[in-house]
Amino acid sequence: MSFPADLTAASLAVAGRLARALDALPESRVKAAMAHGLHGGKGLRGYLVLESCALHGIAREVALNAAAAIEAMHAYSLVHDDLPAMDDDDLRRGRPTVHVAFDEATAILAGDALQSLAFQLCAETGHAGLTAALARAAGAEGMVLGQALDIAAETAALPLTLEQIVQLQQGKTGALFGWSCLTGPILAGADPAPLAAYATALGLAFQIADDILDTEGDAATAGKRLQKDAAAGKATFVSLLGLEPARARARELISQAGEALAPYGSRADSLREAARFVISRDK
Repeated sequence: MSFPADLTAASLAVAGRLARALDALPESRVKAAMAHGLHGGKGLRGYLVLESCALHGIAREVALNAAAAIEAMHAYSLVHDDLPAMDDDDLRRGRPTVHVAFDEATAILAGDALQSLAFQLCAETGHAGLTAALARAAGAEGMVLGQALDIAAETAALPLTLEQIVQLQQGKTGALFGWSCLTGPILAGADPAPLAAYATALGLAFQIADDILDTEGDAATAGKRLQKDAAAGKATFVSLLGLEPARARARELISQAGEALAPYGSRADSLREAARFVISRDK
């Protein structure tokens, strides 16, 4: 199976698990908004969870719970990130953002509920350590910290340095990628070092690719508004490095990610394909 087909199959399986979780909830406007926020997307984080778990012999149903958890957590972050008080976006995954399709209060509540659902699904893996790791990755030492640094950068007297951007993105983007990749080792009690190194390189390459897309991508294909950072005068990997050096850096990181998987041999080829996909995508 090709990587795009493999990714699609994994995304559908995770979407099915999320649909079952939503079906168990009472009908409400918030539930409809949650479904809207979960719709679409690449499903890359869930895919990484499934592949990490497969490498370590974790049961499929357990892996699906973890994969659905990270996709719910990611969706929550997007719903809140799109709000007028944050990035103020009106388009996400090719559709109106949740606060546009519904209203701001419903979007806030839907994001809250998606975060709660993420922890519920993670808890259903039966591994308290995995749930605690998700809390750290998503909270004030991970994704939320990265988002706070991003907001602060909008009004900072000086643009961020390259080192500061790396720190910001290791939280905002990298923390959830890290948890996704480490799910298998955490559940299996295995050495996390190879996949931790892979995740660090992958997350940074993903963000560089995002900055490149924001510079020269097509909004219709990307399904979101582009060139926001340039309009806001924010420093990015592209603005600091230049377009071609940024591409070169992303390629270097993908090479590093592949090298980190050496202990797994050919069994990790799917993760190598995922890394190559990160810098070749158009959305």
